[in-house]
Amino acid sequence: MPDFKYIVVGAGMMGAAAARHLSAQVDGVALIGPGEPADRKTHQGVFSSHYDEARITRGFDGDPVWAELAQRSIRRYAEIEAKSGIRFFTEAGCLFTGNGKGLAGDYVSRALISADRLGLGVETLGTDALAGRFPMFSLPVDHSGYFEAQSAGHINPRALVKAQCTIAAAQGARLVRHTAAHIRDTSHGVEVSTRDGAVHTAEKVIVAAGGFTNMAELLPSPVDMAATGRTIVFFELDEARHALFGAMPSTIVLAETEDDIVYILPPVRYPDGKVYLKIGRESEKGRLETLTEAVDWFHSDGTPGEVEFLKKRALSLMPELAGCPVTSGSCVASITRSGYPYIGYTQSSNIAVLTGGNFVSAKSSDEIGRLGAQLLLNGQLTEDEFAAEMSPVFV
Repeated sequence: MPDFKYIVVGAGMMGAAAARHLSAQVDGVALIGPGEPADRKTHQGVFSSHYDEARITRGFDGDPVWAELAQRSIRRYAEIEAKSGIRFFTEAGCLFTGNGKGLAGDYVSRALISADRLGLGVETLGTDALAGRFPMFSLPVDHSGYFEAQSAGHINPRALVKAQCTIAAAQGARLVRHTAAHIRDTSHGVEVSTRDGAVHTAEKVIVAAGGFTNMAELLPSPVDMAATGRTIVFFELDEARHALFGAMPSTIVLAETEDDIVYILPPVRYPDGKVYLKIGRESEKGRLETLTEAVDWFHSDGTPGEVEFLKKRALSLMPELAGCPVTSGSCVASITRSGYPYIGYTQSSNIAVLTGGNFVSAKSSDEIGRLGAQLLLNGQLTEDEFAAEMSPVFV
């Protein structure tokens, strides 16, 4: 007899959410995945990109599927905070700004349609109103803005994962803090072997290993997904600049081409006690194919050329950042062929996959995890659960 009914492999944002939703409905749930390493620079195992303090959350989105996934998750933030006793959501609002040309104009047009359908309160701001409302920015004179004040801002991904795990454990889920190395379907259940030599069995397993999904023997065949490095830049703020930028919303500065879009997180206090403002983008295209490549990337401080671009972009948008100490870091985006998460069964009817955040999923991770749980509980997703959009592609 298997040890568990369901095992979730990967204790990141999607996996922890899946474990919470599963354990709310059935007994016999395990969540397997290591905790955050004490030292990023020397750790030789897997990482997770949720090792951070701030991610943008918003309903305003040019893709109706992502808009819906976000709204379903955002509606549950308060419940998760209440049940876990862990606060992770800051309602700072989210601002989109751009000149309406090219990709920026197309995105906003689609996002406004989704916002109307979902009943989001999005305020349109002309150039003068934009400058008056958000004086911390020095935006081009042809930019207008779209501001979502309520149920938008930023979440603390570390705290959200902790909250999900706390609730799952309270509901009876077992948290196994080891790294899965191999998964295979057998006549007596699905075996999950961990690096410490243990073997755990379950009736069904769902793999939520993020960018590391294809880097171990976890699936019968790999999914069509690229693990891509991303560089992030941090400006350390003193008290005066913290006061200056403290009221800013999470911000996405649109552009005519995708590579020139940047996102900005407002000041957040990090575990080292310092306050940082973060900027990044998604222009980098290089693939990380192996565990060694991924670990080396996480040990790095990103790409030097990308750091310089982001520094210059930040200073052009926020000149008052001049003189601030600047550091950088690295994370990994899991980019699928479809642009949506993969949620479905593999060649084995007992091994499923839940992966592919596409660099925009932190805010939506609770709903994505819920869909993974529904897949195990019901055997399939429905149209309302985006069955077609979430169908995995294998190589």
